[in-house]
Amino acid sequence: MNVLLKLSRLIDALNERVGRSMIWLILLSVIISAGNAVVRKAFNYSSNWLLEIQWYMFAAVFLLCAGYALKHNAHVRIDVIAGRFSHRSQAWIDIIGTIVFLMPMALITLWLSWPFFLLALNTGEMSSNPGGLIRWPVKMLVPLGFALLVLQGVSELIKRIGYLQGLVDDPYAKDEGPSAEEQLAAHIKATKGEVV
Repeated sequence: MNVLLKLSRLIDALNERVGRSMIWLILLSVIISAGNAVVRKAFNYSSNWLLEIQWYMFAAVFLLCAGYALKHNAHVRIDVIAGRFSHRSQAWIDIIGTIVFLMPMALITLWLSWPFFLLALNTGEMSSNPGGLIRWPVKMLVPLGFALLVLQGVSELIKRIGYLQGLVDDPYAKDEGPSAEEQLAAHIKATKGEVV
């Protein structure tokens, strides 16, 4: 089990790094979007590649952060019933849900998306829009994103089993520190007096 827990930590580190790097892609997307809007209004010029690159970046953030969201338990879930159970029962629900629902869906999507990526790569598929971009990079994001999700699913399974064996801290324990939103609000309040 110790080897599996080390593997889980490696997977967690990978998805953490990928997720945090997407912050810069979001910033770049906002800059491109704002620049495109300004140029379109000021100079009456726009390009399809500017629009498509924004879609590509959104797809990258959405797909590549799926594993990151699972790691941080930030995915959509309904805890109305499960939230009333003990943490051990919740761990069993997560194990069964991951094995029965998450892994089959993610593995099937990974399997089915791979040929579409290869076809786009081998044919040099281009956007049908004038001045559009090549399509294989965005089609590559689908199998890559689902591969990261599958890896994180494996990591979560390992951690839940480790928790049930008493080898891992309680994954359902509430962090007593402030949330990200509370930290941001405190930072804004603290810097409010500094802005002239």
